[in-house]
Amino acid sequence: MLEKQAPYYVQFYHMIKQMIFDGKYQPGDRINETQLAREHQVSKSPIREAIRILEKEGLLVVEKSKVVVYEPNIKDVKEVYFCRQALESFAVRLTTEIASDSELQKIEDVLDQTESALNEGAESKSIITLNEQFHSLILEFTKNSRLQKQVEDLNSLVHYFRILNFTGANRAHDILDQHRGIFSYMKKRKADQAADEMMKHLDLDVKHLLEVLE
Repeated sequence: MLEKQAPYYVQFYHMIKQMIFDGKYQPGDRINETQLAREHQVSKSPIREAIRILEKEGLLVVEKSKVVVYEPNIKDVKEVYFCRQALESFAVRLTTEIASDSELQKIEDVLDQTESALNEGAESKSIITLNEQFHSLILEFTKNSRLQKQVEDLNSLVHYFRILNFTGANRAHDILDQHRGIFSYMKKRKADQAADEMMKHLDLDVKHLLEVLE
């Protein structure tokens, strides 16, 4: 149900985005503006504004007279992860050098929470959220707003790919092991090695994603 407190276009933006992430809208599915407007008893204007934002983020594609959900492809995966490797290897290097001990502890706490969640059989959505927190804390503790903005511009597609990346038996455990490998060097203040481990981790992500897509 729509609420009056937030602008309708913001609500439609979050609603459509979440439906894509939850798989209720599948890749290639058409977004019917008229149907959405009729269902929620609003004009098409806020829906079109939400679509414009989601198109900019890469989750929707406008094809002539129709709007469809983005379909992941090998080229996009390689390009997005090329950017992630460049940005996040620098981020982990910087955070390793300048983060306080208490900030590093917050990163380790997330790893411990992830392990507990896995042991308790938590749903994949919760594990993915913890996975994202690991990466976002590393970025936050760089204290570099321009670097953060560069990564944030990729966030919607990265989250979409991250959902696919968790496909497969023991995949979540493998990712946690890789995160612990990165953090082991961060804790020792070995910035170069931490950056190398981040590069390897993201490279393994790409290889797995390509297997999933193929």
